[in-house]
Amino acid sequence: MNQQLGDRLRFLRAFAANPRQVGAILPTSRAAVRDMLDLGDVPGAGLVVELGAGTGVQTGEVLARMRPDARLVALEIDPGLARLLEDRYDDPRLQVVCDSAENLQEHLDGEQADVLVCALPFTSLEPGLRKRILESLPRALAPRGVALVIQYSPLIQSELRRLFPSVRRRISVMNVPPAFLFACSVETETA
Repeated sequence: MNQQLGDRLRFLRAFAANPRQVGAILPTSRAAVRDMLDLGDVPGAGLVVELGAGTGVQTGEVLARMRPDARLVALEIDPGLARLLEDRYDDPRLQVVCDSAENLQEHLDGEQADVLVCALPFTSLEPGLRKRILESLPRALAPRGVALVIQYSPLIQSELRRLFPSVRRRISVMNVPPAFLFACSVETETA
């Protein structure tokens, strides 16, 4: 069985076991992930954080763009998917953490991310959990950092605009369903 089909089956099993936590039946397409990562400066980042690493679609693309001395902290709440990430990516820059994204600060040792990649299914999360995670994102970013958020609905945009002074949106049509990509910054962009 090829890796892509295997990943789809693993993702589907994780979805079946906990649909509100996983939020999608299939992993995000590589094209949508590339579109999302193009909105941030992954090659210039010293610390990248990934929330909702899943089967590693974003992880692999982030690692391919990162510089040799950078670090990636990938949080994945599903133990099976976290093990898959550890087995799949033998890269000293990667630290896989099996925990909820709401506990992100506990794993950063006071550091702040230059790029934060987030593929959490916000619209399917319990409202209190969604609020806690969203409110933690600006605190996790370095002053010039960017949070890259991928969703399958634009519904989260108003909450992102409440938390970040700058929110840019792009739609990636090369995904089923089309993906809404948000680049959120704590500093407003100057022309």
